[in-house]
Amino acid sequence: MPPESCVYNWIAKAEVDIGSKHYSVTRKPGTSCILNRQAFIAYLGNQAEQVGVQIQTHDKIFSNTELSCEYIVDASGCPSTIKRELGIDHGFKGVTYQQSITDCNVFVSDLVQIQYSEKFGYFWVFPRDPLKKEVNLGIGFIGDFGYNIKQMLEEYKSQRNITGSVEYVVGGLIPLGLQRPFKHRNILFVGDAGVGAFPFSGQGIYRALLSGDTAGKLIASGNAHQYPHMINKMFIKWDMLGKMFIYANYVFRRIDDSLVLYSLNNFISIDDMIHF
Repeated sequence: MPPESCVYNWIAKAEVDIGSKHYSVTRKPGTSCILNRQAFIAYLGNQAEQVGVQIQTHDKIFSNTELSCEYIVDASGCPSTIKRELGIDHGFKGVTYQQSITDCNVFVSDLVQIQYSEKFGYFWVFPRDPLKKEVNLGIGFIGDFGYNIKQMLEEYKSQRNITGSVEYVVGGLIPLGLQRPFKHRNILFVGDAGVGAFPFSGQGIYRALLSGDTAGKLIASGNAHQYPHMINKMFIKWDMLGKMFIYANYVFRRIDDSLVLYSLNNFISIDDMIHF
């Protein structure tokens, strides 16, 4: 687990709504958190420098031909800069839009809230900085269906009477499940560039940390060639189930939107679906 200085909030409970059904999941103390990513990245950087890693910042890479070393670890996100250049960017993608709202009236420090939509997506409310009563309020879809997701999020805020000051917004593509290939020549793809996000919830930081840790250990031990095998071993089960679910619901939403919620409630158990 990250140090306390890198944690915004410890999460004790998640509430999930799928259509008319409501689920509640509790977590053991000290096992789930909202990460302060900036602080955590600085913490990891300091640790790396203490063992002799040379970190070079503010240097933009324009082509993979500029990179010359024994191994390259690509953590450039979704879509991967190198994969786009090489034309090997494979995998499901979704779209997201998120607002960070301060002085928010629905801020609860230890609670994550998720509401699934019949349009094959979901809304989320994640507590962020408790000093500002800040939440991350977002919307994401499993695929790009041409929705006006900014408008849909504003409608959701209005329906739930969510108030506060929008400090900044982010949005873009989200990789759903494994994004093959995991290794190309001497390049290992980690995080969103490789393992992607959990197909059902969009959770990605935990998976990213696992993939980065695995890549580093295998390179250090001289076993980088084992990286694809190790990634498949860790994630293939949920990747197969997730992609079966995605394919099925692409069909369902063409027939009747309500079938998407029905399949969510019946395809998987809520305990398996929620991963922090």
